[in-house]
Amino acid sequence: MVPNKLTFTPLFRQALPVLKQLTDHGYEAYFVGGSVRDALLGLEVNDIDIATSALPEEIKEIFPRTVDVGIDHGTVMVMVDGEAYEITTFRTESTYQDFRRPDSVEFVRSLREDLQRRDFTINAMAVDETGAIYDYYDGRADLEEGIIRAVGEADERFNEDALRMMRAVRFSAQLGFDIEASTELAIKENASLLEHIAVERIHIEFVKLMCSQARAKGLKSMLKTKLFEYCPELARNKLALMYLSNHEGDLQSEQQAWSLLVHYMNFLMPTNYRVDIRQFLRQWKSSNQVIAAVEAIVSGIQKRQATEMMDPFDIYQLGAELARDVEYLLTLIDGSGRPDEVTAMHQSLQIKSQQELAISGADIMKLTDQKPGPWLGDVLAQLVEEVVYGRLDNNETILLAYVSEHLI
Repeated sequence: MVPNKLTFTPLFRQALPVLKQLTDHGYEAYFVGGSVRDALLGLEVNDIDIATSALPEEIKEIFPRTVDVGIDHGTVMVMVDGEAYEITTFRTESTYQDFRRPDSVEFVRSLREDLQRRDFTINAMAVDETGAIYDYYDGRADLEEGIIRAVGEADERFNEDALRMMRAVRFSAQLGFDIEASTELAIKENASLLEHIAVERIHIEFVKLMCSQARAKGLKSMLKTKLFEYCPELARNKLALMYLSNHEGDLQSEQQAWSLLVHYMNFLMPTNYRVDIRQFLRQWKSSNQVIAAVEAIVSGIQKRQATEMMDPFDIYQLGAELARDVEYLLTLIDGSGRPDEVTAMHQSLQIKSQQELAISGADIMKLTDQKPGPWLGDVLAQLVEEVVYGRLDNNETILLAYVSEHLI
């Protein structure tokens, strides 16, 4: 049962003085948006958004420490007791010719008008300093029913900002909610507008969807509405998305999400086909760090599926995090993963990096008259392998003797 009055958690109580300062000066002020939604659902709230009838200049007159973070759109950051709060003036928005940003905004004094411009009813509620809920668009009822419904005309909302369609399927995955029929139809009819949205913004929503508990629900909505056709490289990988939409198991990070998707893209394509991971993820504007991690994880999965247990040297090369990712994903793929055992094996390795060898290149150079060159790296690599496999103890005397006898 969704409460009809909000009981403030510590984060809200900490922000109450901000609302009170605004109301003490004769302005309206409310907690709004996702923080209200999550609090009513009993979920953790990490950020507080505040809306007010005060104009930006009036906000700055009330609070001595402010930062203009988005003043053209009515947002001012205020610093109170060492905490930063974003306060946005009630506003309405004009036409959206680029399907992303309003051509102009108009500040208003009406909470109802401000909430009317928001994307979904569950995000269009406000709470005052007493905990009273202002719900002009039946957001509480939709929370009760587990429904994602656009505020007003869905076509208008998605033409204003086409990313809202991705937000709808992401909320479906995060909250386990169904998308209301007319809202879902509007997404299907306007899906092509997603082409106007920067890939970076789509990327954020898609990764959040993939890492949500009800990922399957969100992916099924993407497939049904054809949103996937307007995401980089997904149009020709529908089968992989369909497979994932019937696949259970939480994904714990972005690199796990992309790795599982790429694995099934490979799995469902002809034998000689392999995804160019770097090219694929660059189209998604992923970071080089994520790309490198996904390449290592996907390769690790392919290699590991041919054996019962990961090789110690593979564990060393992957490192603790990526080795565990490989095994965790294998628990989802075919149940063969052994993440705890791999973690224990990594902890038991004598060395975790070449720098932990008991001798260095300089020590080896003292044993020979040879000039430094690629051979030195080969010697160190051989020592690492011997130590990782446990054939040699990581002991200075033992390693120097081995080098003298076998490697130079």
